[in-house]
Amino acid sequence: MALIHNLGYPRIGPRRELKRALEAFWRGELGETGLRAAGAGLRKDNWLAQRDAGIDLMPVGDFAWYDHVLTTAAMLGHVPPRFGDAGRVDLRTYFAMARGADHAPALEMTKWFDTNYHYLVPEFDRDTRSRLDASWLIEDAREARALGIPVKPVVLGPLTYLWLGKARERGFDRLDLLSDVLAAYRELLAELKREGIEWAQLDEPALVLDLPLRWHEQLEKAYDALAGAAPKLMLATYFGGVERFADRIKGLPVAGVHLDLVRAPQQLDAFMNGFPGDKVLSAGIVDGRNVWRCDLEHAFERLELLRAQLRERLWLAPSCSLLHCPMSLAGETRLDHEVKGWVAFAREKLEEIAVLKRGLNEGRRAITYEIAVSNGARSNRARSKRLHDPAASARLAALAPQAERRKSPFDSRRCVQDDRLRLPRFPATTIGSFPQTPAIREARRAFRAGEIGEEAYKMRIRDEIGTAIARQEALDLDVLVHGEAERNDMVEYFGEQLAGFAFTANGWVQSYGSRCVKPPIIYGDVSRPHPMTVEWATYAQSLAKKPVKGMLTGPVTMLQWSFVRDDQPRATTALQIALAIRDEALDLENSGIKVIQIDEPALREGLPLERAEWAAYLEWATRAFRIAANGVRDETQVHAHMCYAEFADILPAIASLDADVITIETSRSAMDLLDAFGESGYPNAVGPGVYDIHSPRVPGTSEMIALLEKARAAIPDDRLWVNPDCGLKTRGWPEVKSALANMVSAARRLRAQTTDRNPVLPRRKCDHRTNDDR
Repeated sequence: MALIHNLGYPRIGPRRELKRALEAFWRGELGETGLRAAGAGLRKDNWLAQRDAGIDLMPVGDFAWYDHVLTTAAMLGHVPPRFGDAGRVDLRTYFAMARGADHAPALEMTKWFDTNYHYLVPEFDRDTRSRLDASWLIEDAREARALGIPVKPVVLGPLTYLWLGKARERGFDRLDLLSDVLAAYRELLAELKREGIEWAQLDEPALVLDLPLRWHEQLEKAYDALAGAAPKLMLATYFGGVERFADRIKGLPVAGVHLDLVRAPQQLDAFMNGFPGDKVLSAGIVDGRNVWRCDLEHAFERLELLRAQLRERLWLAPSCSLLHCPMSLAGETRLDHEVKGWVAFAREKLEEIAVLKRGLNEGRRAITYEIAVSNGARSNRARSKRLHDPAASARLAALAPQAERRKSPFDSRRCVQDDRLRLPRFPATTIGSFPQTPAIREARRAFRAGEIGEEAYKMRIRDEIGTAIARQEALDLDVLVHGEAERNDMVEYFGEQLAGFAFTANGWVQSYGSRCVKPPIIYGDVSRPHPMTVEWATYAQSLAKKPVKGMLTGPVTMLQWSFVRDDQPRATTALQIALAIRDEALDLENSGIKVIQIDEPALREGLPLERAEWAAYLEWATRAFRIAANGVRDETQVHAHMCYAEFADILPAIASLDADVITIETSRSAMDLLDAFGESGYPNAVGPGVYDIHSPRVPGTSEMIALLEKARAAIPDDRLWVNPDCGLKTRGWPEVKSALANMVSAARRLRAQTTDRNPVLPRRKCDHRTNDDR
């Protein structure tokens, strides 16, 4: 009998119940008992839903109050000293690590591999010692078993955990902590075994990366240390292939290996050649990352071949945790009816796996109907006239090489822009969004429900824009934004106005903590039927004497933060989006907007996990940005915004974007990210974030100045901007005003200091040669 299991399930709830409970707890409106009850209810619903879908072994430990990597750090007692000697980590300390406290900045946050999920980065130094508190996992396991749920605890593997962390001391090798961490893992697994748990899953997705050889060499040490004391271990890899190390993995003392056969189907041959007779192979056969329905006929044919060799040692599963998918199509009312027939969310993906199990156990005839439905859906999608737009394809084919180049190099453009904008040194700005207040959300809801008309809705948005402009002028910011009150989400807002996109009512996916997004579904060719932002940007500019930025989302981020069609190369879709954004940028410029920001926080996120594939990706990804941005005239200043990623290893690609200003998240890393910019001689202007917008903590002016002084060691004064890490949508106005006031004060004090040192600044000599001249 084939067995099916799940690697992880969405934790936020079908209506974002976890988000609401967390935010009520943080506001003091819900006590810890109420929060824990809400979490228990969500876990119960998830286990029962998976059981009802036919899953044989349900994951426990996939639920987290904020992030599963942070939960692992809490369970191991890895609390940085600035949060105090917590002993047993309670929820207060846990959330302080996630969100910061009065005098303790939060842990850094970055992308989980190549997804749009963010994890909290554990911090290590030579004094780090593990103090296991197994209750973080044991209590969930007991809770599930009390409901009669057959469980398989899921834990982040020790090598991946250490790899994802950060050494806080130069020269310290976090691998030096492996023996200490393994002792804690061994104790944890022993407790699970004493609980009578038969299987435990250790996730090691870092094995798909190009890890240094010495990390791979520790694999045997790690799993030899865990053998014996543990339940049966399922080593789970996903997001890529591990065929290079197949022999090493097959030789580990584990009872099973999970492979992602969606992202890396080619790795199967390396494992099936001499696969040990005492091990289970878990086939990740249904895509856990994208929403398109499984080709059941093709999947079943592959599994039949595996079943012939493995028999009962073949398990079925999604390719990875279903954390990255919406929960269910049940009750989904907004999604286009035709597109709805082409997709499957988390619950439906489990049902697909259950169908495949039934086919293996009872024979192909038992699933003839389901295969026919699957084939019909695929055929209908392939034949749909909505997929292809000949005009969009023709425009892309006719694109000239000069479309991705500015007329003049940066030094020449900077002179023209300086004369036009007349900005002071260390110009202060924000990244785009301001708080989405209850009034804004209510206006949007009422408009969508038909309770107010379009003009009444627009009047409310204009009022919000007016408020945002007035507050920025009172703060004396140098370059303003309109605040994005009209936008529900930085990707969804644009996708709603582009051809080729479809949307859901409840297709929520967790991004981090309580932050959830509804990724659009890109099903067809993309084009822009009409302007999307010009009305709001020009209205804001009409209210302001200072320049107001036009705010656009970049093509790679639109791609990465959507569920993307799989019937053409991702590069083609990205370039189609780039042309749509280019049209919007030109319309903004022609309407009098002098500064345009194009947000590309997902550029680094989209980087393939294997370095051998980087060059090809960066070629089309950076080209997409340049096509979107570089149609404007020299006097129009282009900003690019990126956040929550490491940039050191792709700085040449970032420089090739040729944005006049790049703004990046740096506050959680205390400006460490800027070292690479300085060492590489990055040529254009940089705005490093001086405070963390994902934390309610308001840093003081002196703290911001200290960060800016570090930035000045890497970036020349005449190319240094002052800004927050990211947009301010999730914050409240009181903290925003306080933080921005401190930020502007920091910029003023730096100006005063530098003017005292050099009261007469020489006028820059302009080079008016164009890129063609050079």
